[in-house]
Amino acid sequence: MTEKPAPTAPEAAAPAAPEAAFDIELQLPPCLYATPGLECNLYFENTVLVINPAALAFDVTCARGAQERERWTYTPAAGDVGEYPLTLTVYGEGNRLLATASTKVRVVDPAAGGALSALIIGDSLTNASIYPLQVLENSDADDKLEVTLIGTNIPRKDNPRLRHEGYGGWTAVRFVSHYDAEAWKDGRRAGSPFMFMGEDGKPVFDYARYCREQNEGKAPDVATILLGCNDTFGATEETQADVIAACMANMEILVNAIRAFGPDTAIGILLPAPPAGTQDAFGVNYACNQTRWQYRRNQHRLVRAMIERYGGREAEGIAVLPSNVVVDPIYGFPSRTVKANARSSVEVVRLNNGVHPNECGYRQIGDALYGWLKALAAAKP
Repeated sequence: MTEKPAPTAPEAAAPAAPEAAFDIELQLPPCLYATPGLECNLYFENTVLVINPAALAFDVTCARGAQERERWTYTPAAGDVGEYPLTLTVYGEGNRLLATASTKVRVVDPAAGGALSALIIGDSLTNASIYPLQVLENSDADDKLEVTLIGTNIPRKDNPRLRHEGYGGWTAVRFVSHYDAEAWKDGRRAGSPFMFMGEDGKPVFDYARYCREQNEGKAPDVATILLGCNDTFGATEETQADVIAACMANMEILVNAIRAFGPDTAIGILLPAPPAGTQDAFGVNYACNQTRWQYRRNQHRLVRAMIERYGGREAEGIAVLPSNVVVDPIYGFPSRTVKANARSSVEVVRLNNGVHPNECGYRQIGDALYGWLKALAAAKP
């Protein structure tokens, strides 16, 4: 009897091609400035560009602070002065490593003091006047550092110390190009405070003249800029890159003018704040005309462009400030209690403002900004 040939083993299946890397676009600001006695936060959702951050696992490595569900948080003590590295690692399903990034936590010396004049420039988030107020309140509670604000916008007549150049709906291009012979109309700023009629009869951007008229001819010790969300609000995936490039070009005009008149002025680029944490808020404000996801994509890419342009320039007196990660995207925004639906007896809390924080969120920005001001004071000889 003829023997049958031994069965051959089936060919081993070729290993599956590795899954394409899922880029969550993790990004951290260069530094978190922490003041003893004031809470410092890093909200994980604000660091990545994903639809569902709850599906990710975040892992913080840092010698200070504590990791909670949605954030790393730290309130330093006076004895914690120093600099501490912080690394954020992000995992997906199957414990797959998705990204890792690092920054530093700089705990500033509470004894650092002196006097600083500050020009705060921005849009509606500045016009709300709460984060500049928080800076003043922190300064008032600090017997070491005195902060004096500069500006033509004085929103509260009972508090003339609270002043800035923040206006609702304004963009970087408006600050460097929009002239109106009547500076204020119906209580609203009509033309840029930095635009004047030139000797040739044509409007001109003249930051030096602004300082001469508003600050006794002196450059401020500090100038901060919080702009970009209006510039990029209507951007789509097709126009996003060009819109961000235009915003950055106009920001550069402002930054260069500040530096030209004040070689020693410290310039703080406040990274655009995140939107509210759910689509509910955008539905209230914009119906079906804007989604949180598109706004978040525009904001995240603008943050990246700002970090790329202005990060690592501390030696030039330019710092990138972490206002994008310090705001609580849920409890730092306005909300309302409503019925879940018309037939339900259940009441739910829904966020109801897409881009403007509540008082808590604004004050978180103010605390972060004050930390940088204390760091500047500490660095002075």
